[in-house]
Amino acid sequence: MRILEKTDIIPLVDARLNGHSSPQPLVVCLLGTDHHPFDRLVSWMDAWAERHPQVRVLVQHGATTGPRCAQGVQLLAYQDLQATLAGATAAVCHGGPGTIADIRRHGLRPVVVPRASSLGEHVDDHQLQFADFMARSSVVDLADREAALHQLLDVRLTEGRPTGASAADDPAVETSRRFGLVVDEVLARPQRRRRG
Repeated sequence: MRILEKTDIIPLVDARLNGHSSPQPLVVCLLGTDHHPFDRLVSWMDAWAERHPQVRVLVQHGATTGPRCAQGVQLLAYQDLQATLAGATAAVCHGGPGTIADIRRHGLRPVVVPRASSLGEHVDDHQLQFADFMARSSVVDLADREAALHQLLDVRLTEGRPTGASAADDPAVETSRRFGLVVDEVLARPQRRRRG
């Protein structure tokens, strides 16, 4: 996987990094860094972007094939990710707790499309379970179908970016971050064979 250079993302984030904002709304979609493809979400974002040419749509696609209509970037450096989220009108992401926490830190309510193991998008369904819990706790909006994702994005676009919103002190942000660390640690452990 090629790590992107700063020059690969300057057209999108440079204005915000220099303290200027674009008049065009920005919707960011973050697939994280997992090696499993998540073509379903990229396809859904492309379909929405195609119907909303007045909106800049950035998909950070990681190991997944990039979008055909939306702007795609494989990875964003941490500072560029933060700058991009700071200027976003809305954010969509996979069900990764760290990604959810990053989005909430910028005062945005994430639209979450969790990865499903049955579709080859992850090793298990912890993202489905976590996203469901976070949606029931009113921390995120869950989109399990393309139509639901598109409807939520249309609402976010109509509402605009929350003003003065900050979730920096939100306990859910810290809970999400800690949960993500635990899951990452468990998944990184080598699998041991049980003796029968």
